[in-house]
Amino acid sequence: MAVVASAPGKVLMTGGYLVLERPNAGLVLSTNARFYAIVKPIYPETKPDSWAWAWADVRLTSPQLSREALYKLALKNLTIQTVSSSETRNPFVEYAVQYSVAAAYATFDQNKKDVLHKLLLQGLDITILGSNDFYSYRNEIQRCGLPLTPESLATLPPFASISFNTDDANEGNCKPEVAKTGLGSSAAMTTAVVASLLHYLGVVKISASKDHQDRKDIADLDMVHKIAQTAHCIAQGKVGSGFDVSSAVYGSQRYVRFSPEVISSTQVAATAVHLPEVIIDILKGNWDHDRTEFSLPPLMTLVLGEPGTGGSSTPSMVGAVKKWQKSDPQRALETWRRLSEANSALETQLNLLRKLAKEQWDAYKSVIDICSILRSDKWIEQASEPNKEAVIKALIGSKEAMVGIRYHMRLMGEAAGVPIEPESQTQLLDATMNLEGVLLTGVPGAGGFDAVFAVTLGDSNSNLTKTWSSLNVLAMLVKEDPCGVSLESADPRTNEITSAVSAIHID
Repeated sequence: MAVVASAPGKVLMTGGYLVLERPNAGLVLSTNARFYAIVKPIYPETKPDSWAWAWADVRLTSPQLSREALYKLALKNLTIQTVSSSETRNPFVEYAVQYSVAAAYATFDQNKKDVLHKLLLQGLDITILGSNDFYSYRNEIQRCGLPLTPESLATLPPFASISFNTDDANEGNCKPEVAKTGLGSSAAMTTAVVASLLHYLGVVKISASKDHQDRKDIADLDMVHKIAQTAHCIAQGKVGSGFDVSSAVYGSQRYVRFSPEVISSTQVAATAVHLPEVIIDILKGNWDHDRTEFSLPPLMTLVLGEPGTGGSSTPSMVGAVKKWQKSDPQRALETWRRLSEANSALETQLNLLRKLAKEQWDAYKSVIDICSILRSDKWIEQASEPNKEAVIKALIGSKEAMVGIRYHMRLMGEAAGVPIEPESQTQLLDATMNLEGVLLTGVPGAGGFDAVFAVTLGDSNSNLTKTWSSLNVLAMLVKEDPCGVSLESADPRTNEITSAVSAIHID
């Protein structure tokens, strides 16, 4: 019996830096890049020897990294110890295991706890797999002499072996880092592991529905969200904004962060405090984040590009921006105010476009079709009737708002001394904005050199990917997918059907 759950990666379209502080909002799109976690017992039945009653064996396998780690989970206090590991530890999975098991003990009655105890003694065999989109394969494609196109990426086998960044400056003193694309792999992985464990242990019943509007398991998703946010924050060593975990659980959304104090009981908990008691506090805490449904309007496509100009460290960039805020609070406040206004303007225009698509579909589709083959300076000429004019004005309003967002993000980067939109990215984004059918361009999240995004109209994305390829930018296969965490019916490597039923049945 195995349980498979998956959670999506994300793109923070607006709200970089601002989303760290309430009540600023961020628009975050979930994607079709998904992280999978497969949970099953290690042993077919409970070990009979008494020593085993104190500990549960945990095996973590990451086939893409060719890594395996073995742990012992103490069933009395739920501490976790490494027995053997082929490489560095994975704190995100370790905390996900501890807090998910603690959530089961915290919410079960005594009968269910006895069943849970026996189930845990069969061990937890956890396999984690990330879609290729989470990782950079530029080097492999170039080594093979293939063009920098999505078609070349599509030739890779699913869940391909992961390459490593090499840094000659470290002279071999530093372990190489996995080359990533900035889609939030740690948040998606943590969420997938928590969801699969909570379902396997019978704490929740995750839906297999991929229709995010048809979800009936909101209370269960809330449980997954609280445990995944806590595990992710503690593994990171800080309480971040949480937008990446929230989108991994619920899908695309407009997000306002929770108050950091809700997780403080976990951070300050001494080892003497029983972990299930801490988890009860977490579950009962005032999770005051705000989440509203959001997705791109119809006939629009999210396109991500990997320029290959080196990665950026989000924590160090955030640290520099915070330092600037303290050193020049008046200017920082004014920049954030203007940036927030531009973010709100883009959100308003995109919501208006969704409304127009719903109410005046024919006019909306006609405008998108025409504008997809024209540069934006020609769009206004197509306003031949009021319905079409309304759509075109909203398109132009969206574009202007994005220009404002980029301007204020660049100002903030210059003031803080960090490359939020580096000059190389500015040139690329400006060139992209001048292409036919391109509505928006920007640097996602905290910015830097990792990636760029564009939103295109109709079928114009194919022209964009060709242009990017000629500029040495690899267009990724990632698309927006509003679906959050979900139960899978099969192992994604083999499509072998698995059991979707939890090991402990909830009445």
